[in-house]
Amino acid sequence: MPRRPQLSNAARPSTFTVEARDESGEAVPTPVAGEHPLTVYVDKQEILTLMTLGAAPEALTIGWLRNQRLVNSLDDIVAVNVDWEVNAVAVTTRNGLVNLEEKMQKRTKTTGCGQGTVFGDLMADLEDIKLPADARLKEETLFGLLNNVRLHETIYKQAGAVHGCALAQGENILTFVEDVGRHNAVDAIAGWMWLEGVDGADKIFYTTGRLTSEMVIKAAQMGIPFLVSRSGLTQMGYEIAKQVGITMIGRAVNRHYLLFTGTDRFVK
Repeated sequence: MPRRPQLSNAARPSTFTVEARDESGEAVPTPVAGEHPLTVYVDKQEILTLMTLGAAPEALTIGWLRNQRLVNSLDDIVAVNVDWEVNAVAVTTRNGLVNLEEKMQKRTKTTGCGQGTVFGDLMADLEDIKLPADARLKEETLFGLLNNVRLHETIYKQAGAVHGCALAQGENILTFVEDVGRHNAVDAIAGWMWLEGVDGADKIFYTTGRLTSEMVIKAAQMGIPFLVSRSGLTQMGYEIAKQVGITMIGRAVNRHYLLFTGTDRFVK
């Protein structure tokens, strides 16, 4: 296990109650999702501001640094401290970030809500990603996972306005993260995997959001061979999934799904 960094414990409430009025004019106390700016400072240098639910800010920060390939290992991070009084997170590293100046000059606007900008060219090292060829996903396992997701108590059921992502082993959900943007949720899971020493080779990644190129690349970087969404996908997401060999399943609800790529791993 890598050394675990020093972490704050600064989760914010995921929902807040406000007053609305229904169609008859009656006052209705209504839960709404939180949304907070979180400016990331690494070694006292401002990097960017994320808009987040605030439920897992430390894991989100670590996962974002991981998925942008700004740190190579959890060992590179000394501390992650969130201070909501100033809406900021201070990250201390051992040796600085990897190619920071180059990546700050090479930004790409993405379709991700709640984030929208990524550093560097995430496609640069796709040929180096090797996913396990012997991993298999049974259809009944997929159906069991979809049912467990359906039964999972979520912020979305209370307040809407969020995306959810889950990491599963078989049909069992290991962790479930919701945020105002699906990319925040996948980054938070990436951070959690590092912190808990969880390998992706036998895992399934589930998301409520669409499968874009960036979502596929992040799942591949996390070493996860199975990517499932209740939503659809983009053409570039499809092409990259074929390139890296991910088994990608979309429109997955109840006992319905569309299998797009990686059919050799899927067992009817």
